[in-house]
Amino acid sequence: LDGESLDEVELQSLLAAEGGLVLLKGKWVEVDREKLNEALKHWKRVERETREGGISFFEGMRLLAGVPIDRDAAAGLPEVAREWTGITLDESLAQTLAELRDPAAPTKARAPGLRAELRPYQQTGVYWLRLVTRLGLGACLADDMGLGKTVQVIALLLYRKRERGAKKSVPPGLLVVPASLIANWKAELSRFAPELTFFIAHPSEMPSGISGNAAAIDGHDLVITTYNMLTRLEWLRKQPWDLAILDEAQAIKNSGTRQTRAVKELRSTARIALTGPPVENRLADLWSLFDFLNPGLLGGARSFDKLTRRLDAAGANAYGPLRTLVRPDLLRRLKTDKRVIADLPDKTEMPAYCPLSKRQAALYEHSVRELAAKLKEAEGIQRRGLVLSHLMRLKQICNHPSHALGDGRYAPKESGKFGRLAELCQELAERQEKALIFTQFREITEPIAEFLAVIFARPGLVLHGGTSVVKRRGLVDAFQREDGPPFFVLSLKAGGTGLNLTAASHVVHFDRWWNPAVENQATDRAFRIGQRRNVMVHKFICRGTVEEKIDEMMTAKSAIAADVLQGGGEMLLTEMNNDQLLKVLALDVDKALEG
Repeated sequence: LDGESLDEVELQSLLAAEGGLVLLKGKWVEVDREKLNEALKHWKRVERETREGGISFFEGMRLLAGVPIDRDAAAGLPEVAREWTGITLDESLAQTLAELRDPAAPTKARAPGLRAELRPYQQTGVYWLRLVTRLGLGACLADDMGLGKTVQVIALLLYRKRERGAKKSVPPGLLVVPASLIANWKAELSRFAPELTFFIAHPSEMPSGISGNAAAIDGHDLVITTYNMLTRLEWLRKQPWDLAILDEAQAIKNSGTRQTRAVKELRSTARIALTGPPVENRLADLWSLFDFLNPGLLGGARSFDKLTRRLDAAGANAYGPLRTLVRPDLLRRLKTDKRVIADLPDKTEMPAYCPLSKRQAALYEHSVRELAAKLKEAEGIQRRGLVLSHLMRLKQICNHPSHALGDGRYAPKESGKFGRLAELCQELAERQEKALIFTQFREITEPIAEFLAVIFARPGLVLHGGTSVVKRRGLVDAFQREDGPPFFVLSLKAGGTGLNLTAASHVVHFDRWWNPAVENQATDRAFRIGQRRNVMVHKFICRGTVEEKIDEMMTAKSAIAADVLQGGGEMLLTEMNNDQLLKVLALDVDKALEG
């Protein structure tokens, strides 16, 4: 009571009181026998249920945050007693949680052997990673792209190497990355921490004759592999690791995929996830990520789904307890926050509205009418496939008629986007500025590059999923040279992560992706540390088409994703009824055509 324990005699005297004011330990206290009895029954029940092993750490964290999941739901405080009973921390745990939630590096000591000067926020990040991993918890480092997550992890690895000394019993760390980032990590490790030894478990890097096994990694500080190789090499999943680190951890946001299941089999002392926004579309993304980092913290998938439905129905600020629960294990800083980094140039995003040519408009109208007719007969998964295929075709029509028809002509005058791209890049060519052009479609990368080679009077570069991992590093190095090619056309999935392309000060999204986080990652190829100029982001949108509707939806989604835990999920186009869907897809001719 008010921080003081009550013995059995004092407790019984309270229960025997008729109510009102009672003198206890020299204080007059108000007693409500009904509430007191209910609270005591509740805690007796909790005591019985936890007599075997007490409550777990994660159950305690959920109770503290007020997030009832699984058995916590039964252990939650009775409604009538919540106003005057609760759960408190002891001093040491309170101090630890405060440090996790609001870390501040106590010194400016450089990581042992690190050949880089860490910025203050990076020092804080390394301090936080050391604290979380020493506790054996999972850490999600969700800094904005370009703020140096890689160098922070390398600093942590150097600290871990120094702390284990000559102990041979401590296993190496494991780093899991997309294949396109192997070369990037190799370069960064060699640059910042040459004393760290690493083994790459991937066919592109293994010496001839080495298939990779537990014996091959002896004496190394780190093993690097890919998500795909993790599903193929059982010894990687069975081997104990010091740290299990995931780069581009959004790769495990879908809990049912094979690679996600493989990742969650890993055995390690602590786990780290490097990602951008931990919630891209759905709160289920957050669950899958934390099911890897701290299995059990957010309960089971079904329980978490029920919880989020309840929170979503509760209205404003309902996600506060969930935010409190994950905050100790999640650190996110933004480039746009001047308290984090004050010397990064500005980024300006602007829509670049494009008209449709008459041929585009005719094809678009025909495709919508064709979909409307087919929808009358389609149901279930067949309907969903039908909608998705037509959405893809409409986006291709907005790019260029030849993109949808596959005739290979790509006459510039037949596409409003090609015309808008010419206007923009003619100006860039005159100012001798470089540009990145992103598209989600591999097949149109070469036609765009051929068109821009005429505008710039010089050839540019192209990167897509078919570009080999070895060749990618050469393309990046060439573009980054001052006298390098003036433009780089990249497919969004292949070029949207892991590349440093700060030679460009303009980013063009030729067509729009469904997910704002994916677009932002692509933009951050240019808008990152090392960029000395302001970055202009041009988002091409065909007026009066589905692209304009997608832009409106993405704007709404970005507002949701801005707060990591406030996403109820947008209504997918495939789930709209026929009338709603056709209204979204319908062509507004007055907006779409020139003049």
